[in-house]
Amino acid sequence: MRVYVPLTLPGLAQAHRTGTIGTGPLTAYAVTPGLREWYVSDDIEELEYAALSRAAAASLRLLAADPDAARRRVVVAVDVPDGDATADPDRGLDPSSVGEVRVAGPVPLAKAAAVHADADDAEPDVTAAADVLGAADMGDDDAQFVVDGAEDHELLWYGVQEVPGLIG
Repeated sequence: MRVYVPLTLPGLAQAHRTGTIGTGPLTAYAVTPGLREWYVSDDIEELEYAALSRAAAASLRLLAADPDAARRRVVVAVDVPDGDATADPDRGLDPSSVGEVRVAGPVPLAKAAAVHADADDAEPDVTAAADVLGAADMGDDDAQFVVDGAEDHELLWYGVQEVPGLIG
């Protein structure tokens, strides 16, 4: 199963140093039954993109909680055995957790298929979005507009061998 793990650049640097993503359990995003129902598509590429987008939104939340992190969203795509990632069926259609899965333990960075990250030119919009995320969560339409502006930036694809250049 392909899962998308939200990180920050410092989190990616830590994974590069230790060789593992997190210590477990990890929150990640994947094509779950809840995501399929929410997104209403049978196209696996569209569903994978939706899971990646959910992870990018979670990465923005990590940035909002870490004011010292570089303002670039980071998502690592990792293939894990199907039994290693589980979705909570009780939260499957909760809008805040669509596509969310738990990965039981740390994931070797060597198992990553790719890293997705914002380009440098996204930093101003991502910074602004992280700054107003709390207000957007409280229903502020202007703040939500700013968050949506960050989501308009497509994450770039990087091979795992390019991680040193990303964190450098």
